[in-house]
Amino acid sequence: MKIEVLFPEICNLYADLQNIEYLRRSAKGSIEVIDTGLRDRPAFADSDDIALIYMGTTTESGQLRVIEALRPYKQRLAGLIRSGQAFLMTGNAMEVFGEYIQDEDKSRIECLGLFPTFAVRDMMNRYNSLWIGQFKDIDVVGFKSQFTQTYFDDNGNTEFGRPAALFTAERGDGINPGTREEGYRCGNFLATYLLGPLFITNPKLTRKALEWIGLPSCEPLFEKESMESYEKRVREFRQPERGFTY
Repeated sequence: MKIEVLFPEICNLYADLQNIEYLRRSAKGSIEVIDTGLRDRPAFADSDDIALIYMGTTTESGQLRVIEALRPYKQRLAGLIRSGQAFLMTGNAMEVFGEYIQDEDKSRIECLGLFPTFAVRDMMNRYNSLWIGQFKDIDVVGFKSQFTQTYFDDNGNTEFGRPAALFTAERGDGINPGTREEGYRCGNFLATYLLGPLFITNPKLTRKALEWIGLPSCEPLFEKESMESYEKRVREFRQPERGFTY
């Protein structure tokens, strides 16, 4: 089984790559990780046997490089999404697949235009928060640190229509302060602003992820210890007196 990690040299601001390392180590030899650099031809361009395509958080300048690296493969990416290929985008990776990013001077950075979304930057006001919400019937905990917020463009002319929410926020914002919808999902394309080693902190979600990519009998590494930490964090994040933004 293969997992392709896109641009690990610049898309790993919050230890995002540990998501894939955790899956690899949990699978005990069943997963081969392909690291695709900015100057490489992506494996997904020629291969149909990749179980998961992953990309993590990058800087604002990094986003420009990622957009240009992926632009030649826009129609290939659209075809893979239609066919049910599994994707996971964490942090600001999701913004690359929307219509544009609006900078502080109101100028626009044109993105891939696959989904009817756009992001708005506010570099003077970083949004940092804890987060708790749900994926179906599973509690999910996480962290956010971002200069951008994402919005849906109901009049957008894109490859795909408005996607469904991935998570539902209980405490903390969704993809913008006006919604409880956190992240989005289109078929097997999943995107979330939640950062860092999301799977390590969410063993129940890791179980779902392993099943999703075709390893239903695989147990997350150190699952007992991870569950203890996860359950403690769920309780703490629900404490009414706990501050959530910082």
